[in-house]
Amino acid sequence: MTRRPNPVRWVGYAFGAGLPAEYREWVLHDVSTRTWALRHLVRTTVQLAPFVLALFLLLPVDPWIRAGAVLAGALLGYFYSVAYMYEAVEHRAVKAGYPRGTAAATRAAAHQDKNAERDERYALQWRQPVVDRSAPDRPEEPATDDPHGPGQH
Repeated sequence: MTRRPNPVRWVGYAFGAGLPAEYREWVLHDVSTRTWALRHLVRTTVQLAPFVLALFLLLPVDPWIRAGAVLAGALLGYFYSVAYMYEAVEHRAVKAGYPRGTAAATRAAAHQDKNAERDERYALQWRQPVVDRSAPDRPEEPATDDPHGPGQH
């Protein structure tokens, strides 16, 4: 059974702090389990929450302007979080002592059967059989001495 970090350690982990070696297996589970993307978005929410709250409470403008500005900033934060999600979770695994690529390989291995079936269906639907191009399918045109080719003057 992997040991989970306590809430204080988890918040530090959510903000990018490394965890002690005893949580190494939990970190790999965190970045490779079926819900890894959702977990990443929860960590992003924890990172954005203090800034969202502070801006909403401290901006001296109408509440609807504050809400709009905070919402736009949060959406931008989520956009970049999703854009760099694979790199971010891979970096967490590296910080826990795993070689780069371990999180992605673990996720791929967990879905290997499903991915093989999907790839097979794709190949049957969209891939054409390989045609042997070594044999000509039409007779060769007669050779001519005209440098411009037949019929071009």
